[in-house]
Amino acid sequence: MTNVPKLEGKRVAIVAMGKSHGQFILAKTHSIEFDEVWAINSMAGVIFHDRVFMMDPSSRFLDSDDSGTQTGIMAKVLKEHRGPIYTCELDDRCPGLVEFPLEEVMNECKTGYFNNTVAYAIGFAIAAKVAEIHLYGIDFSYKGYVHFAEAGRANCEFLLSIAINRGIKVGIAQDSSLLDTNEPVQSKLYGYHRLAEPLVVGLENGRFVAKKYSEVKDTLPTNDPMLPPEALRT
Repeated sequence: MTNVPKLEGKRVAIVAMGKSHGQFILAKTHSIEFDEVWAINSMAGVIFHDRVFMMDPSSRFLDSDDSGTQTGIMAKVLKEHRGPIYTCELDDRCPGLVEFPLEEVMNECKTGYFNNTVAYAIGFAIAAKVAEIHLYGIDFSYKGYVHFAEAGRANCEFLLSIAINRGIKVGIAQDSSLLDTNEPVQSKLYGYHRLAEPLVVGLENGRFVAKKYSEVKDTLPTNDPMLPPEALRT
């Protein structure tokens, strides 16, 4: 019996605590809809959601201060939330905990590479065969903080590659560094970005094309920071 729900054709938003989670709020205020919203850790205490992924044992929040400022909000969520909260270990103090279907997800994704909570959520989405994954607050590194980067970005990008190759559409908050989304379009193709006429990537009839930036810049979405990517004007 499967422990992964059937979510074929569904649009799922995964929302974590990084700065670009604000793009999720903007998306919702601009009437962007998702079939399900999945909260990572303490975002469960902030946004409306359908599932929570919290892969640390609950004792980390209930019996220690190891999570710093997340401790209080997570302790409240764990004691009151009715679930599902996917995690690595059940705890009688937490009514909503569900054991993460680890072996099922690993075998569906054909990998055992999961080094952070977001990666488990992405793997779960792949196993559930969703149609679209939209990621917010999953940033890992920030411009201006050259020496700061959380472990886990490579793992998430690796799993997103699996998702894309399965035909799953992937959307990423425009402020996130994941998959270099926050880089200017004319800087994304290394080497070509140094040309007097940088090349940019586009899609035409389902095929990738590379065109001169000067030829397409007027057709690119307006980079309006007050709108979510799904609502950008052309």
